[in-house]
Amino acid sequence: MRTRAYIALGSNLEQPELQLQRAVDEIDSFPGITLAGCSKLYQSDPVGPPGQPDYCNAVIAVDTTLTPIALLDAMQRVENDHGRVRSERWGPRTLDLDILLYGNEVVESERLTIPHYQMHLRNFVLLPLMDISPDLMLPGGMQLRKLAEKMGQDGLSVIAEQYPWF
Repeated sequence: MRTRAYIALGSNLEQPELQLQRAVDEIDSFPGITLAGCSKLYQSDPVGPPGQPDYCNAVIAVDTTLTPIALLDAMQRVENDHGRVRSERWGPRTLDLDILLYGNEVVESERLTIPHYQMHLRNFVLLPLMDISPDLMLPGGMQLRKLAEKMGQDGLSVIAEQYPWF
């Protein structure tokens, strides 16, 4: 059985736009994962330590036969293939892939929390998610549209309208 999952992508190092485009292509070619939709490409102010470059952000929808943990393992493999180093929380990175939603499931484990524990606080996640699923209801009944409207667009701008972005 296939499950619709949503994955946030971010990068602010080593040609971020290219990092994200390559990541989407790699995710789509991964066994058990099919790309179902892709947001616009955004530029956002960095969250975390000062002095970082701006981020590129996007969200993709995938249909997958993988379990949530197997999907996490696949995303971490793609991150590692892009040279991801986890040395500083919210520090600069070549690639960050976060599973936002996995169907209507709620997952709370040592390795994975779904829905993503901070997605409701990040316009660079909510607005791209709105691009591909504007009527989405989150687990627990919250409307994505209401969350996105509440967050606004401060610090966020569209840099490419559709995938492939470049």
